[in-house]
Amino acid sequence: MRSHDDTPPDGPDYPFDVTATARAVLDADGIIVEWNEGARRLLGHAPAEVLGRPAADLLAPGDGTGRPRPEPTSNRWSGQLALRHQDGRPRYVWLLAHRRQPARGDRSDWILVTPLDRTDPLPDGDPLTTALLEQSPCATAIYDERLRLRRINEAMAHAIGLPEERIRGLRLPEIGGRPQSEDLERHLIRVLLGGQPEDVQTYMRLGGERDPHAWLARIAPLTDSEGSVRGVCLTAHDFTEQYLARERLQLVNEASIRVGSTLDVRRTAQELADVCVPALADFVSVDLMDPDDQGGDPGRLSAPVTLRRAAHRSVNPGNPEASVKPGQVDVYPASSPQADSLLAGRPIVASDLASTLSEWLAWDRPRFERVKEYGIHSTMSVPMQARGAVLGVVVFTRFRRPEPFTPDDVLLAEEVTARAAVCIDNARRYSRERATALALQRSLLPRTLPRTAALEAASRYLPAARAGVGGDWFDVIPLSGMRAAMVVGDVVGHGVQASATMGRLRTAVRTLADIDLAPDELLTHLDDLVLRLSTEAGGDGTTGEVGATCLYAVYDPISRRCTLARAGHPPPVMLPPDGPPREIDVPPGPPLGLGGLPFESTEFTLAEGTVLALYTDGLIESRKRDIDVSHRMLCQALARPSSSLDDTCHHVLQTLLPPRGVADDVALLLARTRGLPTSQVATWDIPADPALVAPIRKQVVQQLSGWDLDEAAFTTELVVSELVTNAIRYGERPIRLRLIHDADTLICEVSDASHTAPHLRRAKTFDEGGRGLLLVAQLTQRWGSRHTPEGKTIWAELTMDED
Repeated sequence: MRSHDDTPPDGPDYPFDVTATARAVLDADGIIVEWNEGARRLLGHAPAEVLGRPAADLLAPGDGTGRPRPEPTSNRWSGQLALRHQDGRPRYVWLLAHRRQPARGDRSDWILVTPLDRTDPLPDGDPLTTALLEQSPCATAIYDERLRLRRINEAMAHAIGLPEERIRGLRLPEIGGRPQSEDLERHLIRVLLGGQPEDVQTYMRLGGERDPHAWLARIAPLTDSEGSVRGVCLTAHDFTEQYLARERLQLVNEASIRVGSTLDVRRTAQELADVCVPALADFVSVDLMDPDDQGGDPGRLSAPVTLRRAAHRSVNPGNPEASVKPGQVDVYPASSPQADSLLAGRPIVASDLASTLSEWLAWDRPRFERVKEYGIHSTMSVPMQARGAVLGVVVFTRFRRPEPFTPDDVLLAEEVTARAAVCIDNARRYSRERATALALQRSLLPRTLPRTAALEAASRYLPAARAGVGGDWFDVIPLSGMRAAMVVGDVVGHGVQASATMGRLRTAVRTLADIDLAPDELLTHLDDLVLRLSTEAGGDGTTGEVGATCLYAVYDPISRRCTLARAGHPPPVMLPPDGPPREIDVPPGPPLGLGGLPFESTEFTLAEGTVLALYTDGLIESRKRDIDVSHRMLCQALARPSSSLDDTCHHVLQTLLPPRGVADDVALLLARTRGLPTSQVATWDIPADPALVAPIRKQVVQQLSGWDLDEAAFTTELVVSELVTNAIRYGERPIRLRLIHDADTLICEVSDASHTAPHLRRAKTFDEGGRGLLLVAQLTQRWGSRHTPEGKTIWAELTMDED
């Protein structure tokens, strides 16, 4: 408890005598907790005599006033009371009481003040009177050299709600009783001491007002004929309409900036709720219809309406007013404001919820308990519509702010909701397109990589977090002779179009790889295809924007040779089994779609167990670091020991990519090379003599017996006989036969120097030949031919399990 010896509660900014006002403070129980020197002068009681005692003890016996007390809901009271002086005599005193709201808790106290030195009205001709009449344009108050009130005009008396003769001699905080009043007094002091006028804007409720208003206080010094400051003039201009219009405009502007920062539906809904609390409401909920349920015409909707809570926000921590959690579904009957506004297609404002929404609240008892507990008195339901579709409803609720929603609030809520609805509709459209593109992308990418004798492979694909699915792809393609092709590509752009283009290019690569084109030749054909796609995508004589990059590699496990070519694509990284990772120097080549420029390939030998890393630029390009740094990080991630290539893929992505998603889609393909032992390969040079075909067949059977493949001897003998006979009859020397096998496959290859490829045809009934290749096709899993620099090779593949 404080006495007059303590630091005065008026604050250290007031430089004049504070005892000109009798001041006391009562707590919520009516106990006196503060008593200043002015109060002692008024009633004669020392602080020690009254502090801690009930204020009712100071009322004089037989008080004819009936001991009036402030109403519990009011924040100010004034009136005359008969108080008991120390000498026992009653003293009639006019008191002004202000309720002081605490910063925390709900137990408010009361400040009681009354002026001690009442000054007489100023005589006519006084400089201050002249200033009052001539210089104040509206509600005006005059304060003297001690900043005690001397005069107010009728407009100010009406705004304050107190007559001049009652408050003359009081300070501004004692009249207003609010924190804004203390701030205004600090400006009065600066004007009084500095002699320079100031303008102050404040938003507060004066004593005679029901609702708060926005005030522009213009404070100016009042001087006499000699230029000395004799007091301060305060004129108050009510600019509430302009202030509220500016606040509404500021809220709309803030909503346009903050709402829709991403293409995520729930985050956009949360941004809408965050913007409107507490600027427009104390609690805001955003409920959306599921995409499959949203309709176009509100008239086609019917109650009850099923909505999913997307977001909510409250002035109270933890959103205790919410009866539904985000993500949960709730059903709203016809009597609810959500369903009513959706069915009507317009905002609906409900005040006095106990009566206007009694049917709905009686049906939903938990919600009714929350309305009672938090004192919810007004709701405003605004349907959310965009591009002719009904998306959901936004409900604005007030319980801390006492005023109900006004027509201007409805217009403001409609504007903010309409802006958010467009953002949410955009987010849903983007989500649908992204899901479609992602489904297309996933369907066009290999679900699993094929098992080959040449490679052990693992892969990853990540779509871009914001830009959406792009045109990155990867593939492992089994080739003849136990070889395998690896390809990684990147189509320019994002979305469904990029995914569709990627699918066409991937199909083209597999087709070109199936005819065993060299990497540089394959890229040349692919470049022609991209040019045609660009022409098809254009219109009115223009060329469409279709472009791509690609890296294509072929690995032979028998020779352990790898041939690579790239078209504007990042070079691969190689991790030898006994050395550090390094980048492979491959001639860059132009991107696909430029046309007319050649591609070059490079060939080198790989040790068994070498890891090749093929990737798209999204893995190494970042705004936060240089590309050389990304290369070093990639090499370090590859060099880290791991149990499998899948683990290495995971570690590479964790090392190079941010945790919240990537700006561009990423494709990564890791392949560990394998070698085929020479013991699994047999080769014969065939003389161009048909009579030697039989001995060659016997040698083949013996070789198969040495490999424990006797079950395949009969089929292999027939295939070898047909292929060798065709090579002797139609090919050119030298002719070579090669058998290759692993655990699952046996391959027969016959090579000659002729570049003429055979064609499968169906022989007629009386034809003597033409049935050899048809027989080979029927006996083997697959067969084909490939061109080599020396001629061609006809091959046939048998699967051990099926034989």
